[in-house]
Amino acid sequence: MTARVWFITGASRGLGRAFAEAALDAGERVIGAARDVEPLADLAERHPGRLVRLTLDVSDREAVRRTVDEAAAAFGRLDVVVNNAGGMLLGMLEEATEEQIRAHFDVNLFGAIWVAQAVVPYLREQGHGHVLQVTSMGSGSGVASAGLYAAGKSALDSISQALAMEVAPFGVKVTIVQPGGYDTGLFTVGTTMTEPMPQYAPLREQLAEMWGDDAGPAPATAAPVVMELVDLPDPPLRLIVGGASYDMVQQMDRARTEEYRAWEKLSRKAPG
Repeated sequence: MTARVWFITGASRGLGRAFAEAALDAGERVIGAARDVEPLADLAERHPGRLVRLTLDVSDREAVRRTVDEAAAAFGRLDVVVNNAGGMLLGMLEEATEEQIRAHFDVNLFGAIWVAQAVVPYLREQGHGHVLQVTSMGSGSGVASAGLYAAGKSALDSISQALAMEVAPFGVKVTIVQPGGYDTGLFTVGTTMTEPMPQYAPLREQLAEMWGDDAGPAPATAAPVVMELVDLPDPPLRLIVGGASYDMVQQMDRARTEEYRAWEKLSRKAPG
């Protein structure tokens, strides 16, 4: 089988880098896009002619379109698109500035939308392709200080479900990839912090105790799951990546169902 062509955003670190490396090791071809592509230099040396590095800020819609055109021309097609670029805005809602909030959604939500809009025409014309929308295992719920991050991922989840229905008639598949807490640098180099308000100091202490110091497993441990996913003839719409994350999502879903049931009588007092 001819090697597939991957287009991966946020490819220079974390999960994007891990997916790029796994695809290259499997003999595939990769277009890696990121704001800074220098960290991909070693992969380019190890896989000559099979990795194209493109500088891209996904928040720039026109730049996304130009870059996707360049990516599609690099190897003549696109088979797997990994919409992975993103960052973290960490802080309580009251603390976040308008500039921080808009910048965050420009990357995590609108950037992913711009990429999807740009790649769909190519995939539709080909009659095949698989778009992996990287959200989060927490995209269905909000946690204090990470609510805006969860909001962006939740919105992308809903948009991706709609996108899957829209492109299915053209032979294009969409999977919402929901990874858990991998050691991606999201909470360090990928984080924008709000200015802390003293009123939230006790809550911050509680959150620090709850989260602990474990940075999570290496991103490379998630790559085999994604490699198996893209080989499936009928891939799922959603896939949680991580056993512990799977258990946590199930717990959250059960808690939500139980709350709905506890207030069912009040809900049913209204028609509709």
